Amino acid sequence: MSAEMTAIVFGMTAVTYIPRMLPFMMFKGKELPAFWQGILRNVPYATLGALIFPGILTFHENLWFGIAGAAAAFFIAFTGANIIFTVLVSIGILTLLSML
Repeated sequence: MSAEMTAIVFGMTAVTYIPRMLPFMMFKGKELPAFWQGILRNVPYATLGALIFPGILTFHENLWFGIAGAAAAFFIAFTGANIIFTVLVSIGILTLLSML
């Protein structure tokens, strides 16, 4: 590996490590207010939704195919089913729709 490539790798490492390390150092021994804890607790769900939603719209040439799968998954998850059951039933419903 060339020296230039090594410098690029170390630079990218620093750029990704520093933003992750700074919050830990700044808030070490401190507790966030309940408001901020509530917001940060929901970040993974919001991120997951932002990653999945575009895929629903571009999954199949027919837009309604993705919407039907998302609606099925939402309904099943809303009833309280676990994630594996939700995914398997959604896949089954989309398999049945693709056969029609």
